[in-house]
Amino acid sequence: MTRFYFILYLIFFSPSLGQAQPPGFSAINNFSDFKLKFAEEGKKIQSIQSLFVQEKNLTLLEEKIVSEGKFWFERERKVRIEYQKPFRYLMIMNGDQIVIRDDQKESKISAHSNKLFQQINRIVVDCVNGKILENKDFTSRIFQNEKTYLFEMTPASKTIKEFFQKISVLVDKTNWSVLSIKMEEPGGDNTLIRFFDKEINKKLDEALFVH
Repeated sequence: MTRFYFILYLIFFSPSLGQAQPPGFSAINNFSDFKLKFAEEGKKIQSIQSLFVQEKNLTLLEEKIVSEGKFWFERERKVRIEYQKPFRYLMIMNGDQIVIRDDQKESKISAHSNKLFQQINRIVVDCVNGKILENKDFTSRIFQNEKTYLFEMTPASKTIKEFFQKISVLVDKTNWSVLSIKMEEPGGDNTLIRFFDKEINKKLDEALFVH
């Protein structure tokens, strides 16, 4: 199990953008109206299939750890993250159940039994289904430029602060889907996941999410 926690750390755990307005973005003034609009548009996304590139920046290493793979999402609360390069690694989240597989073994974990998995599960699902701004464990600021919205989310609860310093979500204005998620951790490491070649509301095989 120690091996799986180490791999999970390399995958998901992540300096802060600070409180200043991000360059090239302007603030959204009416947070309540935008929150309702985002939730409404999020409900229109029933499924997502995409490729992704993940960059893991560790303070102890000069080079980034770059991984590539495929991502699937389906309502409600179904996610499949399949790492293909430089190593093969699979994570399936279906409701509160999480399955992790690599070349050596498979592990099944309940999100309720582990705070780390519980938070990762909720954050990933909420980002893609339009509910991330409803998460009361974070305080949020929203910015925009011509093509994207930027959500800066700072942990409000002590539990979340143990894992994350800030989470930044970039959203495409054309279809309200997530372009990237950046997770930053208190120690200075960060993880950036960028999604591309997205297919939205395509019929997905239920076998993708079978434990």
